[in-house]
Amino acid sequence: MTKTILVIGTYDTKDDELAYLCGRIRDRGGDVISMDVSVLGDPTQPTDISKHEVARAAGKTIQDAIDAGDENLAMQLMAKGAATLTARLHAEGRIDGMVGLGGTMGTDLVLDCCQALPLGVPKYVVSTVSFSPLIPADRLSPDVQMILWAGGLYGLNSVCKSSLSQAAGAVLGAAEAVEPPKRDRPVIGMTSLGSSCLRYMKLLKEPLEARGFEVAVFHATGMGGMAFEALAREGYFAAVLDLALPELGNLMVGSVVNAGPERLLNAGRQAVPQIVSPGCADLIDFAGWQDIPPAFADRPFHAHNRLIKSSGLAPDERRALIRDISARLDQAMGPVHFVMPLNGVEEWDQPGEPAYDPEGLAAMIEAVRAEINVPVTEVAAHINDPAFAEAVLAILDGWIADGTVKVAP
Repeated sequence: MTKTILVIGTYDTKDDELAYLCGRIRDRGGDVISMDVSVLGDPTQPTDISKHEVARAAGKTIQDAIDAGDENLAMQLMAKGAATLTARLHAEGRIDGMVGLGGTMGTDLVLDCCQALPLGVPKYVVSTVSFSPLIPADRLSPDVQMILWAGGLYGLNSVCKSSLSQAAGAVLGAAEAVEPPKRDRPVIGMTSLGSSCLRYMKLLKEPLEARGFEVAVFHATGMGGMAFEALAREGYFAAVLDLALPELGNLMVGSVVNAGPERLLNAGRQAVPQIVSPGCADLIDFAGWQDIPPAFADRPFHAHNRLIKSSGLAPDERRALIRDISARLDQAMGPVHFVMPLNGVEEWDQPGEPAYDPEGLAAMIEAVRAEINVPVTEVAAHINDPAFAEAVLAILDGWIADGTVKVAP
């Protein structure tokens, strides 16, 4: 079956580049729907979706965008319309993937279009700022792919053709090969970190599968948390075991290793049952290339690898984090159960390990007892001990028994 790719860009200023990209997709046997998100100019040839249609999808006109008197405001209007149309085209079954092209303006718009598509729909961004720290974590779709638009700031040339042709082949190939997520079994969404730090996933996965669930484990290092939240927002999970929350502590102190402000909110908004625990919530993660800020220089420290390193949260910061967790859980529309392991919340939070901090752990336990308003189970064990996994399974089994969580027929 021929796959159709949505190609988004400002066809007034990047007409040659976008025409080349569309041509390469067609040369490879794909179809194209072109969407023009220009404001002032017009393409040399009509696009499948004009800039006027994009503006109308935002409830405005192109003249409204011009009258905004500011290119940022104008492009935000066009971004709203483009994202609306992107979602509509996918819902109608008219597109199998998308690719967008731009500098900072175009990239800003295209990122909204990527977020309008569900996980499993190929989405590519050809950008002059691909992988740049200018792009915050919460703007990135969980399965977005980016390629640097090298040499492509002004005019078509052999250097930028290399990027454009790769993007054309990548998005079409992905559309042909992708196996989107299915719902043939109820899915448990679980958060964790690498098994050197949190090991409960090894103890939980097989018992959960034996109960009839598919288990999807998300690496809570920013992008994994965003993927988890994106699926939770769609109501994809039968239940979640959100047992690793370092992304919230990172967000609190300003680390780039976060999953955005909606972390720990979307499952609750969809009334999805949640079992929650503060795995790794004692640590602050920093990018490996960052210097540790002076405020954290005297804290426990662990260099995990060249990409990520961790420092520890002070007792007062742990109390503040638990208050934040509690506020998020209070918004849940479905059942929530909090599990607190009393002997440590990650592998290095034990005697003799670099993040061992009895005072900090005591502050966290005290805050849980004072602040968490949902049912709490305290486990006299470390989070990596079998007793912790058994406590989580016991709560889930109770929900299965009373019909709160549905299993496969």
